[in-house]
Amino acid sequence: MPVEETHQLIAQRREKLKQMRASGINPFANEFQPAETAQHVKAHFEEGRQTRVAGRITALRLMGKSIFCDLTDQTDRIQVYIQKQSLGDEQFEVIKHLDLGDIAGARGTLFTTKTGEKSVKVSEFVLLAKSLRPPPEKWHGLQDVETRYRQRYLDLMSNPEVRELFFKRSKIVSEIRRFLEGRGYIEVETPMMQAVPGGAAAKPFVTQHEALGCPFYLRIALELYLKRLLVGGFEKVFEMGRNFRNEGLSRKHNPEFTMLEAYEAYGNFESMMRLVEDLIRHVAQAVFGTLKVGGGRIDLGPEWERKRYKDLICNVTSPEWFGWPRAKKIEKARQLNLKPEPDWESHEITNDVFEKIIEPGLIQPVFVTHLPKELVPLAKASKDDPDVVDVFELCINGQEIAPGYSEQNDPIEQRERLLHQAAGHEQKLDEDFLTALEHGMPPAGGIGIGIDRLVMMLTGADSIRDVIFFPQLKPRED
Repeated sequence: MPVEETHQLIAQRREKLKQMRASGINPFANEFQPAETAQHVKAHFEEGRQTRVAGRITALRLMGKSIFCDLTDQTDRIQVYIQKQSLGDEQFEVIKHLDLGDIAGARGTLFTTKTGEKSVKVSEFVLLAKSLRPPPEKWHGLQDVETRYRQRYLDLMSNPEVRELFFKRSKIVSEIRRFLEGRGYIEVETPMMQAVPGGAAAKPFVTQHEALGCPFYLRIALELYLKRLLVGGFEKVFEMGRNFRNEGLSRKHNPEFTMLEAYEAYGNFESMMRLVEDLIRHVAQAVFGTLKVGGGRIDLGPEWERKRYKDLICNVTSPEWFGWPRAKKIEKARQLNLKPEPDWESHEITNDVFEKIIEPGLIQPVFVTHLPKELVPLAKASKDDPDVVDVFELCINGQEIAPGYSEQNDPIEQRERLLHQAAGHEQKLDEDFLTALEHGMPPAGGIGIGIDRLVMMLTGADSIRDVIFFPQLKPRED
């Protein structure tokens, strides 16, 4: 809609608001509560039954001394029929000032129109919120991508399929909690502000605690505090919460994202594989009623494959890859149209091959196992090969959905591995966590599930921004 036309419509609506107030009408009343949703009305329709409904006006048809309008709530829309003789002059005066987008309540009797439409014949009508701005594109659906993300309320208001996606997200989260609690896990909460950011290799957001006079970091992972609880005797714990990483944005990445982590004393990466497979299948069946998800593209039903990381790498590079010197690996990576940095270590070059060449092709569920120990410093080394760790990455739809591993509980080995990750900078180590390990942590298995990516996979959404209510965007420069 042209800007000038929008300004004119806003001016007209403000004038209506002014006239209503001058007439003693409250355009923002708070004296009406619906008795049922539009969906419930239709599902339990009975001619002559009394009801009270409320919602946003999404259709308005003036017909002299009567009017038809649609009230849309979060479940559905219901048509209401208003006659002047049923309301009287004072209430009908409100009708003359209505616009699309206004929020109203109606009390009346259920009836069916001549065209077969289930409707409410109104005996009381209350304006609950006057909309001063016109709805997007006359309810035909908001299409502008930036506006959809920046003003999500307009997206939800005008696109029913978007509302349904976020209802699904809420149900997915609820089912995850129900599943884990059914397996004996306890939900906990750990600090979002941490003195030392740990549990992953990522750039944190930094803030300042004025009272304590020191910097704090928004957490990049949940892991280290949950493991402290294992030390304290909590044997099955999980947390679902926000993580923050001060890094780039992409179709798969948002700086603020939701993560589930769960830890089980005396478990290992094998038991965690079974847990995550059971969990995701349960959620799919409970929320979608099928194991074929993502628009039918992904089948969660068959037994999920397991493939070793090394085998996948060698299949696209060379059987001799892991014996090659670093320079030869860089040369091969460039032949694969990758851009390795000159100072990358061998494991970083290798993982770039995996992430850019292999992972995008893993559409059906597959557990990629036994990653190089340098990539996962918090996991136990494999008995069969000390160069790798007992780890899996569950890949579905071309992206990692859930990592999991046998947790490292040897405090001496853990210190050495974290020190290597920190390039020898001891001040970057979480000494409190290492002290906790020295008190004894039981052997354990752990998993992490990116909730946003899980929702993407299950719903078939193209971008992580499509499944986050309010994704991060650069502020407008108006």
